[in-house]
Amino acid sequence: MTALNAHNEGKKLRGVNLGGWLVLEKWITPSLFEGLAATDETSYCAELGERADVLLKQHWNTFITESDFAWLAKAGINAVRIPVGHWLFGPGYPYHRAYGASVQPFVVGGLDILDRAFDWAETYGLQVVLDLHAAPGCQNGFDNGGIMNVCEWHTQPEYVEHSLDVLERLAERYHGRRALHAIEVLNEPRWDIPTDFLKRYNEAGYARIRKHCRPEDVAVVFHDGFRSFREYSGFMNEPDFRNVVIDIHRYQCFDRNDIDMDIYGHVQKSAIHWKQEADEIIQELRLATYVGEWSLGLNPHVVSLWAEGPFNYALEKMDRFQMDVGYRAYADAQLITFEKYLGWFFWNYKTETTPEWCFRDCVERGWLPARFD
Repeated sequence: MTALNAHNEGKKLRGVNLGGWLVLEKWITPSLFEGLAATDETSYCAELGERADVLLKQHWNTFITESDFAWLAKAGINAVRIPVGHWLFGPGYPYHRAYGASVQPFVVGGLDILDRAFDWAETYGLQVVLDLHAAPGCQNGFDNGGIMNVCEWHTQPEYVEHSLDVLERLAERYHGRRALHAIEVLNEPRWDIPTDFLKRYNEAGYARIRKHCRPEDVAVVFHDGFRSFREYSGFMNEPDFRNVVIDIHRYQCFDRNDIDMDIYGHVQKSAIHWKQEADEIIQELRLATYVGEWSLGLNPHVVSLWAEGPFNYALEKMDRFQMDVGYRAYADAQLITFEKYLGWFFWNYKTETTPEWCFRDCVERGWLPARFD
């Protein structure tokens, strides 16, 4: 194998997530779910049956296109994080009762779309972080894990084994692509899954990926599982492991205390408290860190599939000028902190109805910088 990606190790990434594309989230693309009871990709495919094939393929071909990669490159973004589901490689995944009468409900063809994404990334000089976002049995109970209100991934060995198999197949398929920068072993496993269980899985995922991807070419990423970074002190360090990255996600719109804060509190938390946290992580953990998800979202109503009201938030009583200033301040406070890390990825590149979660809208409205290089 040639060292196609030899300069990837330690490279600074400024990126966006391509969420809602190969793993559906209802709040990102509500138009796809109109008239349906479905709340996630599993129930979407199970409810629509054969009709899902045409609708999903149309979505795959239009939601993200080559022009989006061109726009991102022109803005100075150098990476994309692409969430994928465990069903990416087609039939052969374990059955779950949420599938109902269909043993293999998911639409086949996402792999061709991912191949095309790699072509576009290489054309425009973008790096790709592949992210196993939805695991069999669901690892977090969120819609982004594939099945709302179910968290059973860690309860069945076949679910874990299939996840590891998907990681190995991703590594085998894409290890020769110049754009491949990293593979993330699992997105947002829930906080109550035991840390020791996650550590064993992360190490197993590392081993599967390293069968095909050299550490100087491709990083292995694991999510913190919504727990203190100190639970990973001494974990997966050199010399036994190399080019390992921990992924943390930082939002201020889901916790009640955050929702009740004014904009000054949000800016302070971003620029002071999160900066202090960054210094501690960098000094203590001895692992490179990505902020794999963050946004300008302050209003939990837009993702209210799981958030509970009331939905008061920091900017609701401001006029348009004040809102623009507030969003710019909140964006800058986060960016100046997240720049301390090896990389960050805004969630999300595109949404249908929520500009504060849409990177392109945020740039075009002046809330985020016009250029990132």
